[in-house]
Amino acid sequence: MPIIPSQAARSGGRNSATSVQARQLVDEMHEELAGVEDQIRRLPYFAALESGQLPLNGLASLAGEQYNVIKSDLRSGALLLSRFGTTSAGMFFKRILEGEILALSLLRDFAKALGLAEEDLEAYEPRAGAQAYPAYVAWLAAYASEAETSAAFLMNFPIFGESMGRISAALQSRYGLVAQNTAFFDFFATPIQNFESDALAVITAGLKHGTKPRVIKRAARLLQAYEKLFWDTVAGETERTLLRRDA
Repeated sequence: MPIIPSQAARSGGRNSATSVQARQLVDEMHEELAGVEDQIRRLPYFAALESGQLPLNGLASLAGEQYNVIKSDLRSGALLLSRFGTTSAGMFFKRILEGEILALSLLRDFAKALGLAEEDLEAYEPRAGAQAYPAYVAWLAAYASEAETSAAFLMNFPIFGESMGRISAALQSRYGLVAQNTAFFDFFATPIQNFESDALAVITAGLKHGTKPRVIKRAARLLQAYEKLFWDTVAGETERTLLRRDA
C-alpha cells in the first residue's frame, strides 16, 4: 500500500487527553483479543500447510473464498471513502481501498498457480462462515463510525497478515511456488507503514466526536471473531473437498 502519512496522523493531537484515551483503548483491545489471536495461530489448517500435508489443489477453496471476500471489501472500501473521504480519516480509508484493488490482481496470479481461471473463481460457491467477515465489514462501512471501523482493522490486520505470511512461506518451501505465485499473501503479510499511528489518529477523532469506547471495542471483537470463523470454514471446506475426491 502507498506509504503516505494520513491527514489524520498529521492532525491527531498527539499529546491530547483524547489521544491518550485512544492509546489506552487500543492497549486494552490488544489484551482482550490476545486469546482469539492465539486460537487463530494454533489452527490445524496452518500446521497442515506448513508440513506439506495438504495437496496444492486443495487450496482452491481458499482462493475462491478470498475472491469473494475481496470483491465485497472493494465495495465496502469505496463506501468508507465516500462517507469519510472529506474528513481527517479520508487518507486512511483511501489507502485501504487502494490495497484491495491491488490484492484482487495478485489473487488471480495465485489462482493461476492452482490451475484456476477467472471463470472458476466466479463459479465457486462461497460458504456462509467464510463470508461473515466481509458481511460485517460491509455493515461497518454502511453504519459504523470511523473510529469503530479503524479500530477493527487495526486489531485484525496484524493477525491476518501473520497468517498470510505463514501461508506464503509454506507455499514456497513445501509446494515449490515462486514469489509471483505468492505475491497475494506477501502483500498482506507486509506491515503497512504508519498504520497504527494513523488508526490511532482516526480513533482519537472518533472519540472526540462522541463515539463510545464500548462500541469501538465491540467492532474489533466481532471482526476478530469473524476472522477466526473464516479460517475455520476454509479448513472445513478443504477437508470436505479432499474427502470427496478420495471417495
